Amino acid sequence: MAAAILGKKIGMTRIFDEAGKAVPVTVIEAGPCIVVQVKSAEAHTNKHGKAKSEGYEAIQVGFEEKKRARVNSPMTGHFGNIAPRRYLREFHVEPGAAYEVGQIIKADVFEKGQLVDVIGTSKGKGFAGGMKRYHFKGGPASHGSKVHRAPMSGGATDAARVFKGTRKPGHMGAERVTTKNLTIVEVDADRNVLAIKGAVPGPNGGLVMVRGQ
Repeated sequence: MAAAILGKKIGMTRIFDEAGKAVPVTVIEAGPCIVVQVKSAEAHTNKHGKAKSEGYEAIQVGFEEKKRARVNSPMTGHFGNIAPRRYLREFHVEPGAAYEVGQIIKADVFEKGQLVDVIGTSKGKGFAGGMKRYHFKGGPASHGSKVHRAPMSGGATDAARVFKGTRKPGHMGAERVTTKNLTIVEVDADRNVLAIKGAVPGPNGGLVMVRGQ
């Protein structure tokens, strides 16, 4: 598996490179994350002493501590001796990868200049019309026209229904978005901070996943 970590989008700023050129960057609080569960394609003994096989190789990591009093009983048993985490996500790993429950993953798994993909949930825009949602041209702007921003034809009339996927007004945003091939400009391992060139999906404070290539 390429390096991957969970983090929180802090916001955007700019960094000046060696040539004095301003580089727009997104600052991400990357980790620390903890390995909560190790999944294996082969039969193994879990922490409860039972033989188990998930059928694939992966690790489940947690990010951002959560009060144990706010965790229900099943999840309390799942975390075991590990302090509960607010977010849990799963990463596929190569067979035989050396990961252990309780292992800490920090921002230093990445290096300056590395290309990464950043996955997040885009900002929700609520109910939006066709011009905003799909960049439709709109109707004539003259006074004689009575249709300016409303969508026109709904499609075929003899079908007696609207086909799936027809671009119409509706809920916009709040979707999983992946921005690919972004460059890491700075890595601050002491404060677990990554500065990534360009914009990443989601609002400030939103959960993001940084995945190496």
